[in-house]
Parts: sequence; structure tokens; C-alpha cells
Amino acid sequence: MGSNFLQGSVAIRVFLCFAFGYALSFALRTVNAVIAPDLVAEFGLSNAQLGALSSAYFFSFALMQLPLGIWLDRFGSRKTHAGLLCVAALGCACFGLSQETWMLWVGRALIGMGVSGALMASFRAFRFWYPAEQQSQLASWMLVAGSMGALASTLPVQWALPVMGWRGLFNLIAVLLIIASSLIFLLLPKEPAPQASASGNPWAGYITVFKDRYFWRFAAPGIGMQASFVAFQSLWAGPWLIQVLGMSAEESAQTLLVLNFFLMMVYLLLGWASPQLAAKGWTPLRMASVGGLVMLIAQTGMVFMHGPWAWTLWLLLGLGSTTFMLTQTHVNQNFPPHLAGRAFTAYNLLLFAGMFLVQWLFGVLIDALSTLASISHVSEAFRGAMLAWVVFEAATLAVMVFWRVPRTYDPALATPGAANAK
Repeated sequence: MGSNFLQGSVAIRVFLCFAFGYALSFALRTVNAVIAPDLVAEFGLSNAQLGALSSAYFFSFALMQLPLGIWLDRFGSRKTHAGLLCVAALGCACFGLSQETWMLWVGRALIGMGVSGALMASFRAFRFWYPAEQQSQLASWMLVAGSMGALASTLPVQWALPVMGWRGLFNLIAVLLIIASSLIFLLLPKEPAPQASASGNPWAGYITVFKDRYFWRFAAPGIGMQASFVAFQSLWAGPWLIQVLGMSAEESAQTLLVLNFFLMMVYLLLGWASPQLAAKGWTPLRMASVGGLVMLIAQTGMVFMHGPWAWTLWLLLGLGSTTFMLTQTHVNQNFPPHLAGRAFTAYNLLLFAGMFLVQWLFGVLIDALSTLASISHVSEAFRGAMLAWVVFEAATLAVMVFWRVPRTYDPALATPGAANAK
């Protein structure tokens, strides 16, 4: 496979094309945290309705993962990703033209479908086009690009809203998505020919993936912790800063800008340090275990901490969450190359199903707690919902730490035809 590795300017060009598409994807994922007050004011949304609307992105994203894996393994990253970005552009246009709540939901769902391959297409292509020792670095740098998109969706969006409004903003993003699609389709080189599965049935590959216990060992905290952080970052962080910590919309956008900039710097540092950490025995399991503990400490602090510096706990939460990025590429290496796309998307399906449920159910829980006689202020309902999530997340982290399941495939030991080498 080494002869297929990209070199020099071609390797850089390919990475930048994928990074641009993923930055737009991440901006669309998180922008609702900033425009939420405008949507609530214009459409009269409750917390549960706002959560359901925003989570439509994650619902359709998750729904696309299984067919996406088959398309990636059959047609390759270039064609699949470029075509789907056009669907995302259509979703942005629909969202920007919406006059009813259901139209917002449809637009948001189309966006989720269209960007569903933004990260998985790149990860699959990276496995074939770049050496194994670069995979963690490339994953970190892709998340740097995502963080740049998230940065653009905070204070810059807040500044742009008085000028073009949230509708004009989505029309602009639609144009950028068409540009990204064109770049990916025109500038990416030809990919390695796909290898068919032994059974001839592309869906059978998912049975192999979902039956693997090592896969579930890491998927459990992926659903509980990684998915929860993204759900909070992309929606509930904004309302938390306003409702719980008493910030204005402008202050909330500034804080989200700081959070996303901090995440970008952590991903940069992680991309540089991951090879050195691996050489010193810091496996993805060990990194994620420590990161998960940091997340639980941060969220528990959010429940009880008041004062002007309480917002810094979101930085600590983000710091812990970055370590789970390493587990996704690690789990993919547990499967042979012809299952690469399906292994990535199976894992991503669970992540985004978790994000959908967290965004929706967190809002439902806030509304439910707000109706209790003992809850005198909505901020207490937010804190109670967060405490419930800490318990749930701790249980999923325990699965990864204490369930000692060995790997079923090691690419370093595999030989052609040895699909289950130890």
C-alpha cells in the first residue's frame, strides 16, 4: 500500500480540501448555539422544541451513516463526499427560506445528511493515502479545521446577524458548500480500487463490525461522553451561559469563541504530541480514560459552581473531550482495510445517534424539571439535568475502563487474507 501514499504538495492539497469541507460542516453543527435566541424569538420555540430542531442535524446525520459506509467503500471518498455536500447546500437554502418550524427541521435534516461524510470520508481516504503513523496527527488536524469552523460560527456570526440576518447567513454558507464540493471533486486524485467483501453483500460488513466486542468497549463512552460534549457545544452551551451564568447574548458568543479557540489549540497540540505520547506508553485507552475523568470533574463543578469564573469549566470539559478523538481512528485499525469505511461510519452512527438523543432529551429534561414545584428558577433545572448526565457518562466510561476485551485484528501483524490476526 506504501506506493499509494501521497507526497509533498499533493498530500497538502488533499488534506486542505477535506479540511475546508469539514470546517463548514462543523460551523453548521454549532451555529445554532448562537442563533438560538433569534429562532426562539421568531418561531416561539420551547427548550424541547429548540433541542428537537437542532438535533434534526444529528438525527439525519446518524441515519446516513450505514449507507454512507457502503458508498465510501464502493465509490470512494471523492465522489461520495462531493455529492453529499451539494445536499447540504440545498438544506442551507431550505433553512434560510423557512417560514414554518417544520421547514426549519427539514432544512436542518438535509444539512445533516449532506455533511454526514465530511469527517468519515477524510478518515477513510487518509488510511489509504497517508502512513499509519500519521493517522492520529491527521485526525487531530482535521479537528483543528473543525474548530476553526466552530470559531467562525460564534462571535463572527453574532456580528454578521445584524447585517445579513440568520437567513442571509445560511444562503452564504450554501454557496461555500458548492465551492467545497467542486474542490473535492476536481482536485482529489484517483483513489485505490475498492476491495469487495468476501460475502459479496456490503451490508454483511456491518454485522462483523457490530458483533465485535472491542468495538463496543470504545463505542460506549463515545456515545456517553464524546457525543454529549458535542451536543452541549453545538447547542446547550449557549443557553447554559445565558440562563445559568447570566451572560448576555454577546457575552455568550464571546465565551463560545474562546472555547472553540481553546479546542483548536488543544487539537493542534495533540496532533504534535500524539506520536511522542504513544512512544511513552500513552495508548488511546489511557488517554481517553484520563480525559473522561477530567470531563466528569468539570461537569460536576458546573452543577455546583457559581461566580464570574464558572464559565472556565467549559474549557476543562473541552480539554477532556479531545482525547476521545484518538479512539475513533484506533478502533478503525481493529478492522481490515476493506471494512474501513463501514467501521468508521458504524462508530459515527452511534456517536451521532447519541448527539441527537442528548440534544433532544436534555431539553426535555430541563422543561420537565422546570415544572417541578421545588425548582424556582430555570438555572436550577439546567443544573439538575447536567447532574443526571454526569451519572450516565460515568457509567459509560466505566465500560471502557473495566471491560478488558482484546483486539481482534492488528494491522501490524495482518497478512493478505488474514482478516482476524491477533
